[in-house]
Amino acid sequence: MKEQDILLPSLREKENEVTVLDEDIMEKLKIVMMQSQHFQEMMMMYKCAIREVRTKAEVLNDEMSVRYHRNPISSISSRVKKPESIAQKLYKKGLPFTVEAIMSNLSDVAGVRIICEFIDDIYTIAAMLAMQDDLKLIKIKDYIKYPKPNGYRSYHMIVEIPVFFSKGKTPMRVEIQIRTMAMDFWASLDHELKYKKNIDQEDEELIAAELLACAERIAETDTVMQQIRMKLDSVAESRQKEDIVIEE
Repeated sequence: MKEQDILLPSLREKENEVTVLDEDIMEKLKIVMMQSQHFQEMMMMYKCAIREVRTKAEVLNDEMSVRYHRNPISSISSRVKKPESIAQKLYKKGLPFTVEAIMSNLSDVAGVRIICEFIDDIYTIAAMLAMQDDLKLIKIKDYIKYPKPNGYRSYHMIVEIPVFFSKGKTPMRVEIQIRTMAMDFWASLDHELKYKKNIDQEDEELIAAELLACAERIAETDTVMQQIRMKLDSVAESRQKEDIVIEE
């Protein structure tokens, strides 16, 4: 059997089979995946795709800094999914553990997170990225206009970007998440609390309700901050026009 045909066990055979691999199988999968040359090459390709997307976002931020005298992007972070996370996702989808299955079916192996100061900056950056002719927009999920039931808010884009290697050009998929600092703060705490162990159902439900209430308050704060900035921009624009009239 060829190396590229195995990143290990195969599909789930029963519909009612659990969708989480046990720790022993997961550890074995992780070891085999990390030792696979094809897997290592794939991870390198995803890292290169991330670099391309990050560069695009950084260029846009630099341009807007000069043109509008402010940076809409506060920070950019990125990650490639860990082998165990990739394995779990393949397993849940009932897919074989192969490089081909990963690249054909998973769109979030490579991820870039862009943190903006204001809500309108999110849509501005997203639109500018989508307009670039070498970037193909695959899918959008607007969790800002349509939050998840738990209160999660963020703007998600799945894009395909060409990356040039020695053997030629390869289109690579990257998930881009764009959110405000407040949204990111909430999402980070939600993620941390979600994976706390030894919480009974009653406490879990109570915490979920409190997190949802926090998400609503954070969304209100984002909206108010947006309105304040728009007022300040309007005042600055009016003063600029007055200065022009005085000079004339």
